[in-house]
Amino acid sequence: MVNHVSFIWNIAESLRGPFKPSEYGSVVLPFTVLRRLDAVLADTKESVLATVHGSADLPETLRHAVLTKASGREFYNISRFDFVKLVADPQDLRQNLAAYIAGFSTNVRDIFDRFDFDKTLDKLADKNKLFAVTEKFAQADFHPATVSNIQMGLVFEELIRWANERSNETAGDHYTPREVISLMVQLLFATDDAALSKPGVVRSIYDPTAGTGGMLSVAEEHLRAMNPDIQLSLYGQDYNDSSYAICKADMVIKGQEVGNIRLGDTLVDDHFPDKKFDYALSNPPFGVDWKDQREEVDKEHRTLGFVGRFGPGTPAVSDGAMLFLLHLVSKMRKPADGGSRMAIVLNGSPLFSGGAGGGESNIRKWLLDNDLVEAIIGLPKDMFYNSGISTYIWLLTNRKSTERQGRVQLIDGREFFTKLRKGLGSKRNELSSHDIARIVGLYSAFEDGEHSKIFRNEDFLYRTITIERPLKLRWQSPVTF
Repeated sequence: MVNHVSFIWNIAESLRGPFKPSEYGSVVLPFTVLRRLDAVLADTKESVLATVHGSADLPETLRHAVLTKASGREFYNISRFDFVKLVADPQDLRQNLAAYIAGFSTNVRDIFDRFDFDKTLDKLADKNKLFAVTEKFAQADFHPATVSNIQMGLVFEELIRWANERSNETAGDHYTPREVISLMVQLLFATDDAALSKPGVVRSIYDPTAGTGGMLSVAEEHLRAMNPDIQLSLYGQDYNDSSYAICKADMVIKGQEVGNIRLGDTLVDDHFPDKKFDYALSNPPFGVDWKDQREEVDKEHRTLGFVGRFGPGTPAVSDGAMLFLLHLVSKMRKPADGGSRMAIVLNGSPLFSGGAGGGESNIRKWLLDNDLVEAIIGLPKDMFYNSGISTYIWLLTNRKSTERQGRVQLIDGREFFTKLRKGLGSKRNELSSHDIARIVGLYSAFEDGEHSKIFRNEDFLYRTITIERPLKLRWQSPVTF
């Protein structure tokens, strides 16, 4: 893996001058995907080309099925080009690359459209860098027989991390620090280790704010380390074009189903309306208003009630984080079907905002009444790239262990951190493996102590009572002159 990452980094460094370091990712990420797909489809390339002419008159759906069968994958490329043919014709490289990308099935071509790859190729051509970059990528051996899906996924994740750190002014918009994800993942699976280690395990994981797919990737790595034979289905949705492209590309590289990553605003256009999941993770935007989604959200709340996602209520329009929390809960399997466990990163607002009887309070009360809140973990400040505010991990489940039923565990992890030598944006601190182990240990022990407190659900319930009493009027005698 290290050799492949170093090789690609060297290509990126060759762009210095015409491209800023923050722009390197827009070149090497889509090129890495393109080269991997080229290698994956190489063995069946001739079979697909032989099938193209005979399927030209078929309906699109049937034609897609015939071509995917020929390719042996969920996608295909009907262009005559591959990387060998591309670099063999330097003079026509730009137009040949366009034809090559256009030859992909729509479910993969969409990745390059969302990367805005055409503009990148035009700039490379304009700066006389296109052939050099294409030729270098042609030398990379990304064939599945050489680099497995898991290994390729690790390469791509390292490239994503590397690209995000070089554009840290926007990294927090779609990138959660890996050690925070690792903590969430370990907390999520802490009580399920025995069940997940058994043969023949099948599980699904979902992220409604998937960004570049970091949470899905770390969760998959963790589970495959526990059980290499586990059957995992990863699902995600994001509204940002480039983040969606990276996430979908990452899943394709790992051999996941192409259609499981969707583009769209989760609050107004849930692409998995009838789907339930075993696990879910999310890091929704902090303190972002939902006024653009308000009409659709209010309509769902009003017309569908508890049949929809927002039955318990809606928060103040200034912060939509609790809407994502309710969305996650709506994706839980019924306890009779095995139930679900979910983790979400939130700022302090969902904990404290709104008085009794208000939207936020009603949502919190509903979660407690249904015994869905298992634990809330306070994190150190300055953990995220775009925010130095206090953050919390909420663990939600509808299948609590007997000892946890009717209880909420609060863990104070604010002192468990390691200072970074050099800050990245607003990020000044990180969680070491020791810090993570301490927090997970506190959670697993489920005991009262200095950094862990156990409360009954009803301890958090309160009412605001307004007491009115008449004003006292002081009587004064008439003044005599």
